[in-house]
Amino acid sequence: MEPHTLQLGHSPDPDDAFMFYALAQDPTLVETNGWSFNHVLQDINTLSDRAIKGDLEITAISIASFPQVAEKYALTSCGASMGDGYGPRLVAREAMSTDDLAGKTIAIPGTLTSSFLALQLRLGKAGEAFQFQVVEFDEIPQHVADGKADAGLLIHEGQLTYADFGLHLIEDLGKWWKDRTDGLPLPLGGNCIRCDLGEQAMREVTGVLQRSIEYSLKHRDEAVKYSLQFGRGLDHDLADEFVGMYVNDWTLDYGEKGQRAIELFLKEGSDKGYIGSIDEVSFVRPG
Repeated sequence: MEPHTLQLGHSPDPDDAFMFYALAQDPTLVETNGWSFNHVLQDINTLSDRAIKGDLEITAISIASFPQVAEKYALTSCGASMGDGYGPRLVAREAMSTDDLAGKTIAIPGTLTSSFLALQLRLGKAGEAFQFQVVEFDEIPQHVADGKADAGLLIHEGQLTYADFGLHLIEDLGKWWKDRTDGLPLPLGGNCIRCDLGEQAMREVTGVLQRSIEYSLKHRDEAVKYSLQFGRGLDHDLADEFVGMYVNDWTLDYGEKGQRAIELFLKEGSDKGYIGSIDEVSFVRPG
């Protein structure tokens, strides 16, 4: 396939903005092999829904929704958001234990998110073990603080700023997952690429994405400054901390351990009936 312009979907968040800084600001900063990109910025729940329809050639996706798109897409080996001992956080207005959440109403950022799958793996089936409300992810802290839900499931920068709303941490699901899986990171988001591009194009484009991530990691300060425009309520130091949590060595390449984490996460979700089943997770490496 001859290089042309592709639709690249990602979240309007500091970590995704950081990863694709070079491609968004000045594509000449990295070798693109002739490929160019239109950046489509939408929340991860919407992007996962669009991936089910096959709308975009490349898109960020919740790992939990990958079984629904596996016939159309493969995961790129780069672009992961892995929670290595940290991840989505359960918070409430008052201190309580995780067991206290039985039957309570929890505000969640979407049913297609990996955070929602992790929550069910921790608490049990939604609608039975607990009730839920879907709320825009950046509105969840205030939603809980206002008493509109008993607890909230926080992703993105809310993981760092919840105390500003007077909220208390109940449990970090990334830590829970790592403790019970002998040290595996919690797979949250990834990038996937549409298989109809063909193997060669898929490998070439994956290489472009990886070079963009490498560039940002090597030019961290300028990439963090760029990402600040997407950091609701974050100053430079908090944005740098958040980016460091989700753009790191795991993001450059899942590696064997990261792949194992994804396969286990999806298998447990499938075995419980929370998500669909998948025979094999396909990964594309640069070439």
